[in-house]
Amino acid sequence: MRAEKKILTNEYLSRLRASPFFVVVDYRGLSVGHFNELRKRLAQAGAEIHVVKNSVFRRAAQEAGVPELGEGLAGQLAVITGQRDISAAAKVVKNFQAEFDKPKPQFGCLDNRRLAAADLQALAELPSLEVLRGNLLGLLQAPGARLVRLLNTPASQLAQVLQARVDRGAA
Repeated sequence: MRAEKKILTNEYLSRLRASPFFVVVDYRGLSVGHFNELRKRLAQAGAEIHVVKNSVFRRAAQEAGVPELGEGLAGQLAVITGQRDISAAAKVVKNFQAEFDKPKPQFGCLDNRRLAAADLQALAELPSLEVLRGNLLGLLQAPGARLVRLLNTPASQLAQVLQARVDRGAA
């Protein structure tokens, strides 16, 4: 292998090892301006996109221990990686594709499990991680709040009875 290919392979290998996920998209027909806009939107979601040569990416993925890529690496492909939430990156790609009809998600990988394009679509439909955490926190707090209301009910009823008695005595 030539030295420059080895350097590129090592660069993508380090990106794959640093990211819990990657998404492969076909960017064919996407203008440079649109590609830069997609790059900006992904950066806001904590992800980045890089055009990669298929043979270089295949070798880096093998060295990183990614499951077999099969025939998924064909055509003009770019790889999205990130440190945060895969659903945020998938949502950016979905929204961008709705606007410009490109790029087309091919497949992805999350924690060494292959994801089909339909799986990526399902991840894009999920609410953000912050919303899910808020919902979970609400579910965890609900029994405690219900218990506090239940314990306060007799005391508040007693206070209402006493207030009614005071109001009747003052009249």
